[in-house]
Amino acid sequence: MRRGAAWLARLARFRRGPWEMLASILIGAGVLMLMQPFALALYTWSFVVTLAGTVLFIAASHFPE
Repeated sequence: MRRGAAWLARLARFRRGPWEMLASILIGAGVLMLMQPFALALYTWSFVVTLAGTVLFIAASHFPE
């Protein structure tokens, strides 16, 4: 049970700013991957990257400032 309490304590220290910035970068990277005409692999993963960034942004918006 002690490990769970330590994890919750670390989670409580999260701040919104850096996580929202990371999420925004992921969303932007996903859109760029979607729009580029060169690599099919980038296009294939673009939706996953954009979705991960969106979910991270929603989660980070609930972190304390």
